Amino acid sequence: MIIKNINDFLNLEAASGIILMFAAVAAMVIANSSFVSYYDMLLNIPVQVSVGSFEIAKPLLLWINDGLMALFFFLVGLELKREFLEGDLSQPGQITLPAIGALGGMLVPALCYVAFNYNDPEAINGWAIPTATDIAFALGILSIIGSKVPLQLKVFLTSLAIFDDLGAIIVIALFYTDQLSILSLIFSAIVLTILFTMNNRGVTSTAPYIFLGIILWVAVLKSGVHATLAGVVLAFFIPIKGKNDEPSPLKSLEHNLHSLVAFIVLPVFAFANAGISFSGIGVEQVMAPVPLGIIVGLIVGKQLGVFGFCFIAIKLGLTKLPANVSWRLLYGAAILCGVGFTMSLFIGSLAFEQGNSGNLIFQDRLGIVIGSLISGVLGYFVIKGGVNKFSKSAATI
Repeated sequence: MIIKNINDFLNLEAASGIILMFAAVAAMVIANSSFVSYYDMLLNIPVQVSVGSFEIAKPLLLWINDGLMALFFFLVGLELKREFLEGDLSQPGQITLPAIGALGGMLVPALCYVAFNYNDPEAINGWAIPTATDIAFALGILSIIGSKVPLQLKVFLTSLAIFDDLGAIIVIALFYTDQLSILSLIFSAIVLTILFTMNNRGVTSTAPYIFLGIILWVAVLKSGVHATLAGVVLAFFIPIKGKNDEPSPLKSLEHNLHSLVAFIVLPVFAFANAGISFSGIGVEQVMAPVPLGIIVGLIVGKQLGVFGFCFIAIKLGLTKLPANVSWRLLYGAAILCGVGFTMSLFIGSLAFEQGNSGNLIFQDRLGIVIGSLISGVLGYFVIKGGVNKFSKSAATI
């Protein structure tokens, strides 16, 4: 039953990764066609919600990035809570290797980016862009290789990506905030107190949690802290156990949201943010500090960070290689972690959304697309070769 649930989850993520690819490619095709003006017009449509004198007015692109992505982070929060309470990450022996790999996979890429941009006070804001891993894309690539990929490798990659998401949440909370509104923060604290009280008193109906979650999202949006973090915080208050024989509120929400996020939210986000024009792009543009820092961070930094930290931890006896996973397959997984796409685009939108950063936004997207593409192709061939070699060895035995 547990193996079936893991396979169902991984199959869903893999399918999402393939749809993400189509959404990203569609955005790039349109951005390099005569329809680009309509694409820009669509993303800049003003959308306003108002109640009396209170209003939220943003272009459609920001509603996608701040609103729809809050659902994604809500789902991430639900997965984090379940994994730490009941899943693979609840066992210390199961979390050591992916946790160490995720740490290296954030530190080294960030240092790579800083090495190219330390002397630019605006560009340095993008230091966290190459630290992200897009699990949907990575599993989508694994699905193309086929069923010979060991389940343990997929579980390792998924667990590492969960820690990577947790790290991204912490980074966004600490480093990507605007000027804070004390009044909105106080209001957010009041809502959090109510959510805590409901959870503590055993309220299992999800409706009041969702209602308060919407209020929390608005308060956090107005506070200067990025609004998507409201989704993560809300998830931590959703009860994992229902009353008597009721199904788990957390698991029910997680199950119901998976398809919505995987097949609508993330593809829409990719379509809205991956539109990059390649007109006039040459070596000079690619070799600019921002895209070069991202490319090196995703391709070189992720490999060195994930594989290097895992290698050292295993050799020191802190943990061990997962069953049926060779050093080559582990290295291939480390390369796949360089597919940052969705989360990298999201962090890039936060890093360069302020001020006159239009050119930096273009540069960061260019670096993300190139770095993720090369990492995906290299990871595919390394893992495919490793899987074929393992299969031949098993057949010989």
